[in-house]
Amino acid sequence: MATKIRLQRHGRKNYAFYPIVIADSRAPRDGKFIERIGSYNPNTNPATITLNFERALYWVNCGAQPTDTVRTILSNEGVLLMKHLQGGVKKGAFDEAEAQRRFDAWKSKKTATTEAFKSDLASKKASDAKQRLEDEQAKNKAKAEEIAKKKAELVAAAAEAEAPAEEATEEVAAESAE
Repeated sequence: MATKIRLQRHGRKNYAFYPIVIADSRAPRDGKFIERIGSYNPNTNPATITLNFERALYWVNCGAQPTDTVRTILSNEGVLLMKHLQGGVKKGAFDEAEAQRRFDAWKSKKTATTEAFKSDLASKKASDAKQRLEDEQAKNKAKAEEIAKKKAELVAAAAEAEAPAEEATEEVAAESAE
């Protein structure tokens, strides 16, 4: 039986997530599968990947063929590197401890770059939000100054209109007093 490691599509339209499954190559995409070993959610930034490392390594060693996307996921998670290192141990190039040391060094470097990307993304988002707030405050201040200027003009115009009316009432009062 030819087995494949592939993605099943779940979720709604324009918002899909993908379980990573081991399935017979003849089974339909979303149909019957042998085992579910993880999931892939491309809707988050960066994409969220959960993977049962031991089971994925077991199936790759058994000869299950990953699809292109799953191959990339397995490569990024280190499954294919561990398979490569295990091949070196079998050939006698180095021992198991050396293979584990190399894998741990690669994994720590990968984790550091991922964390740096996440922190950079968060700081960029915070600076963008701060910049938008400053722009909004500047616009509001300009609008408030413009409104205050218009109100001052209206008050001045109203004062000018009242001045002749007061003079007329004073004249009428003076004439009536005479």
